[in-house]
Amino acid sequence: MKNRVRVLREARGFTQEQLGKLTGVSRQAINAVETGKFEPSIWLAYDIAQVFGYSIEEVFLFPESERKSRAEKSRRDIDGSTAAADAE
Repeated sequence: MKNRVRVLREARGFTQEQLGKLTGVSRQAINAVETGKFEPSIWLAYDIAQVFGYSIEEVFLFPESERKSRAEKSRRDIDGSTAAADAE
């Protein structure tokens, strides 16, 4: 998962250790999140986002999943079918 943690942290002038203390994790954990070696729990992602005043989605970049794409296609198909049935 890609993220903007390093960019936001550096913009605020925080070290990894300082961000770790603010979020209750080690410097090593922050480094692992920044480098993509570790995907944080939803709670850690929330805490990191809160430190910067952003939503989780603004800090962590979620790739489009195949499952999500299928669900959206299914909803479009259902909405299209419903709209076609209503037009009759």
